[in-house]
Amino acid sequence: MKKTMKIHRRHFLRASGVSLALPWLEAFADPGQARPPRRMVCICAPLGIHPDYFFPKQAGRNFELSPYLEVVKDFRDQFTVVSGLEHAGMSSGFGHQASASFLTGIPGAGRPGFRNAISLDQFAAAQIGSQTRFPSLALSGRGAGGLSWTRTGALIPANDSPSKVFARLFLEGTPVQKRDQMRHIADGRSILDDVREQARSVRAGLGAGDRGKLDEYLTSVRELEGQLANDQDWASRPKPKVGVAPPKDIANPADLIGRTRLLFDLTHLALKTDSTRLITIMLSGMTASPLIEGVSLGHHDLSHHGKDPGKLEQLKIVEMETMRTVRDLLVKLRASDEGGANLLDRTTVFLGSNLGDASSHSTRNLPVFLAGGAFRHGQHLSFDKDNPPPLCNVYVSLLQALGLDVDRFSSSTGTLSGLESARG
Repeated sequence: MKKTMKIHRRHFLRASGVSLALPWLEAFADPGQARPPRRMVCICAPLGIHPDYFFPKQAGRNFELSPYLEVVKDFRDQFTVVSGLEHAGMSSGFGHQASASFLTGIPGAGRPGFRNAISLDQFAAAQIGSQTRFPSLALSGRGAGGLSWTRTGALIPANDSPSKVFARLFLEGTPVQKRDQMRHIADGRSILDDVREQARSVRAGLGAGDRGKLDEYLTSVRELEGQLANDQDWASRPKPKVGVAPPKDIANPADLIGRTRLLFDLTHLALKTDSTRLITIMLSGMTASPLIEGVSLGHHDLSHHGKDPGKLEQLKIVEMETMRTVRDLLVKLRASDEGGANLLDRTTVFLGSNLGDASSHSTRNLPVFLAGGAFRHGQHLSFDKDNPPPLCNVYVSLLQALGLDVDRFSSSTGTLSGLESARG
């Protein structure tokens, strides 16, 4: 009988003093239980997606493509559009601030006393993030404002420098830098040990309410300890080689499309190398006029068009270009082979917004575009706008597509009706 060698991804090829980490291979899978990686990319357009150009007029599978969906027509059988959704308890009037709740579903963003909660990606990262060098990546088209939030409702700053992200993902540090990194990790674990012991020493004298808060705090400490252990493990392994030149940051914030393309190129590389399986991207929302032919007005001004025909025409140009960048990302994912499948089949790409209609700051009828991820696509799921399911139902479906055994997230009432897995 032919013997099989059990190998793991943490094994390395070593020759002539050079170490090279193995990529994900089918051989890593235990036929009895393991399964190929599943991934998720969440993209938010903070100035909305104009509904008249985005949503199809017909529901079901035989819908006519809208102008924006015409851009991605080659993926018709690999995407689903959903209309009629909103976040439960979310009210209009705080549309821009509602971006804080886009992946959390917590109402009240922008109001005094608002406290956020864990975002969709971080909820997933707590369960599958240790499988990759980076549990998640938070990216932004401009500034540190992003979509990712911790369990205690703290914003995780997003990175808007593609060159710095590329360096973190793929460039090896010097021996001195590596030693410094290991020392910082060790220092962090030592500090957490002290914090945990101090917290335990005061617990006995606390009331029930304070004990609950302290237990929540200790949960965060344990999660951070796990992350530091994961960082220490990965720090000793070589980073993947991608064979492309490091990107150059685009300083001009008005180059909306150029900056978006850089982020999407990084997203493709990060997924292709299995450096992470969870990525959030906050696209740029700015007041300046984008560097796009035919556009002379500021992006924010165009999104608040007041149904002015001239502004709508320019807004269409901007958003069509954005949809082309999404299409190009889908093309790259579909063209990337992974063990007989492609990255798009193993990656759910979610494009949406905290705004249903930016011109009125409405947070109803939120745009939802889902591609890949092995759902039964090729449809427009249209729901009653006066009795909408919560957007968080989509999030439960996305978590299940990642292989997580969950049936609730935030304000969800279950999975999204009609959004079925192709995996059976």
